[in-house]
Amino acid sequence: MAPTETSILTNFLVSPAPLPSFITLQKFTDLFPRPQRTNPQVQLLYRDLQHQRAIDTDQVKQNISSEVKKGSKQMREVVRIRRMAEKEELSSEDVMEMDLEIKLFGPTSNLPSHKPHTLQSILPEMEQACADLEGDIEFTEAQISTMLEDLKGTIGDLSDLRYGRFDKPAGSGEVGQEVLDGMKNLQGICNGLDKS
Repeated sequence: MAPTETSILTNFLVSPAPLPSFITLQKFTDLFPRPQRTNPQVQLLYRDLQHQRAIDTDQVKQNISSEVKKGSKQMREVVRIRRMAEKEELSSEDVMEMDLEIKLFGPTSNLPSHKPHTLQSILPEMEQACADLEGDIEFTEAQISTMLEDLKGTIGDLSDLRYGRFDKPAGSGEVGQEVLDGMKNLQGICNGLDKS
């Protein structure tokens, strides 16, 4: 069976990552001067480095998972475009995407299959599609809530402006009078421009 993107990335990035796989505690201790090798802090330092390495490895695993999801999403998009191509003429943007796909994954990658799915082949595809949709929904809901909060703030600010309930600068007099003075000043400047 051909190696998957996950297996390739995991084998090259995660498998050799644990600290003991490339330096043992004994070799690490030998790097210190002789009088310090028996110091308990050396072993503590090694354990701390091992812990930090494990955290980094977990982060790499998460990044691999997210990249694989992005890759499968891109593959489905390419399949969708290819199916569109079978039905109608492609736009220049779609042709560029297909050319890029061919350059990245080769000419036979993920071609649409005309054979029907079996129960065993359709279930993983459907589960992945559901997971992608759930991720898109969560992202969209987060965007919506952010936009809603921004809109509520804007509406509140506009309401305050309409009813005159906004913060007045310290030491200022009547805001209405300040606005009128500013408008007269602007009118004077505009009249001055008309005369010149």
